[in-house]
Amino acid sequence: MPATVSHRRQTRDSMVFTIIVALIAAAAALPIMLVVALTGGGPVVVVAGLFALVPVGPVVGAYLWLDRYEPEPKVLLGLGLAWGAFVATFVAVIAQELGSAFLSLSTTASATIVAPLTEELTKGLFLVLLLVWRRHELDGVLDGIVYAGMVGVGFAFTENILYLASAYNGLDGAPGGMLGLTTTFVVRCIASPFAHPFFTAFIGIGVGMAIASRSKSARFLLPVGGYLMAVLCHAAWNASATYGGGAVFFGAYVVVMLPAFVLMVAFAIWIRGREHSILTTALHDAARRGFLPAADIPHVVDLAGRRAARRHAHLAGGRHARAAMRDYQQAAVELGYLHHRFLRGTAPRHFAERGQAFVSRMHELRPGLVFPPDVSLHQSAHRSGGLTA
Repeated sequence: MPATVSHRRQTRDSMVFTIIVALIAAAAALPIMLVVALTGGGPVVVVAGLFALVPVGPVVGAYLWLDRYEPEPKVLLGLGLAWGAFVATFVAVIAQELGSAFLSLSTTASATIVAPLTEELTKGLFLVLLLVWRRHELDGVLDGIVYAGMVGVGFAFTENILYLASAYNGLDGAPGGMLGLTTTFVVRCIASPFAHPFFTAFIGIGVGMAIASRSKSARFLLPVGGYLMAVLCHAAWNASATYGGGAVFFGAYVVVMLPAFVLMVAFAIWIRGREHSILTTALHDAARRGFLPAADIPHVVDLAGRRAARRHAHLAGGRHARAAMRDYQQAAVELGYLHHRFLRGTAPRHFAERGQAFVSRMHELRPGLVFPPDVSLHQSAHRSGGLTA
């Protein structure tokens, strides 16, 4: 299949996915905003929203830092936030209300059983949609963690508004007023803003491992296992907050939750560190096959090298030259991860067409690129060979 046809099909599928998920999120946003409005008066909701917004920037920034090697499409990351904030919260609220009504569950039972099961299921559904519909966007565990984090941040934002507004109004045993709001803010937004992203990260890890697995059974069992781990951690966290009072919650936070979160962060950073090696190995093999000049690789795999190449291009050719360098680097990165999956035997459908589309894009951009001096000496040796697959 010609690369242009494959590219058009990918663009069409991406647009369809984006439109459908955006419409679902918009439809869920209306009832969620009504629920938020009914939780407290207008001024209370605004104040709660501002307080809930405080941890969003730093946590999202941390996930974007993890995502720097192969930045995911900003549209998809935004859809993940919207899914968590509106769709996951809406479905979870409905499921919990139905569970309480038809199963006659107490508040504590709902918090420790129904909430973890429904919330992790609705959050994880976004990753399942990516796995089924946009599988080519998922290259491994790191991508799964990043998308799970975005969904978790969105969910936590909306949930925090509800909790903060309730605390201000003195509901659920809170002291009320600014004291109640501040106490809840410290517990939920300062001490544990990572809770929901942390739980859902297990689903992201399961999905990422499934992508990299050659076994059909593992591709099914790994996401399921990730979901069960997410539910278990979520249930344990809610149980510590529900039973035994503040002392038990604080003890669980210090002894269990905080160390587990630190381990998850260390794991994510370790996975991120492997990206350099994975990308380097894959691109050198791609270069041996004639897909790109080997001299370009340092300006693709090294983050500092990428920035230096874009800076030099901008100084030499202006904004358009910088944009061309950025597009070339992005196509090379995508080619590298796709080639890595090909070498592992886990390439997605239509990988050859996708790879040819990246190579064609690189071939189109390459003649106009302005590399830093340490690469320019090698350019003439590679121009004659071109970038044909």
